[in-house]
Amino acid sequence: MIKVAKFGGSSVAGAEQFRKVRHIIESDPERRVVVVSAAGKRDKNDHKLTDLLYLCHAHLDYGVSCDEIFQTIEQRFLELRDELGLKLELESELAALRGKLSKDLPVDYLVSRGEYFTSRLMAEYLGYSFVDAAECVFFGLDGRIDREKTYAAIAAALEKNERIVIPGFYGKLPTGRVKVMTRGGSDITGALAAAAVGAGVYENWTDVSGILMADPRIVKDPRPIATATYAELRELAFMGASVLHEESIAPVREKGIALNIRNTNRPEDPGTMIVSSAGDEPCDERFITGIAGRRNFTILTVSKQNMNTSLTLRQALEILDRYHASVEHITLGLDSFALVTGTAALGDGVYDVIADIRKTCRPDDVQIQDEIALVAAVGRRMTFRPGISGRLFKALGENGVNIRTIAQGADELSIIVGVDNKNFETAIRVMYDGFAG
Repeated sequence: MIKVAKFGGSSVAGAEQFRKVRHIIESDPERRVVVVSAAGKRDKNDHKLTDLLYLCHAHLDYGVSCDEIFQTIEQRFLELRDELGLKLELESELAALRGKLSKDLPVDYLVSRGEYFTSRLMAEYLGYSFVDAAECVFFGLDGRIDREKTYAAIAAALEKNERIVIPGFYGKLPTGRVKVMTRGGSDITGALAAAAVGAGVYENWTDVSGILMADPRIVKDPRPIATATYAELRELAFMGASVLHEESIAPVREKGIALNIRNTNRPEDPGTMIVSSAGDEPCDERFITGIAGRRNFTILTVSKQNMNTSLTLRQALEILDRYHASVEHITLGLDSFALVTGTAALGDGVYDVIADIRKTCRPDDVQIQDEIALVAAVGRRMTFRPGISGRLFKALGENGVNIRTIAQGADELSIIVGVDNKNFETAIRVMYDGFAG
């Protein structure tokens, strides 16, 4: 089995982190493909190399010298090389890059050098072959990744070299120019590499031991999630949890490859395993996978005696669509329905929306509730447990949290409750303590 291991910026921030990475790689010969981010912060007073490179470009753009910043970047790479005892000749390449510094130097090329040089150092340190992302990650003219071409190139590189290091975050356009991805793009590169080589596992090494069941800023010491499905991960991300975004997991999700989120500083921790599907164990007490939520929603309730619900609902949705306000949830009643939408999306146009609904739908009443938060309990095992909703509502009520709206996904992966913004954190803590604490 082949394993692809991606290491984030904090995992390659300095020489000591490089040593941890090598220990991880050498502990498992199946880790044959390594994807590397640009070196991150070594401490709270340090700077990410990517940030420094963007700062260089900003100086150049305004006609201000960036010599001091670039000197810091050069020094960082050279010190890292020397502390690791490597022989890589970087001076000439760094000097060549310095010579190109001008307003005309494309920002994508300049910023990509963080991953490029960090990966060059990592490849020598591991004894792996360096494969430039510009030679194996390809974009189409539309700016989207050409997966077929990319997969073929990465697979060929591994077949030729046996063990490889690839820089994350960037690739090449058909014009030959370097293009970077969005921030966090190294996660995308790692997923592409895993899909390309048919990896058994895609390991994403970072500075946390997996995904936590709740926000640690709200819940003290929340437990890590041992196993989750990709569907649950999407649900948690939609509800505001800080997890990998869809673009960075799509290649492995589509190929059915498991994703393991691990901690470089605690490699003995199993982390969180994300899989396509997991067995439903009714006896497992931790049937809630995670709890997440978001603040600042608005509920529009439209009431009309003997309404044609389907027609009136469609008319209301069309009105919200004209105002570019997406509907998060819909609750239907016999003579009413409620639409939950982001408050910011409505903005000052909320009263125009209400006026249009009154004019078009001719309801008996339209009510508006602001400052609503949505909190979701997500878990694939909830379908095996009777009384979950009752237990949830009872716990919230006992803690003085008034429920303003309720929704459950059609796939029964989540139960979502709407509460007042002021009760947001209380609701998350109550739900966590009740189901996972």
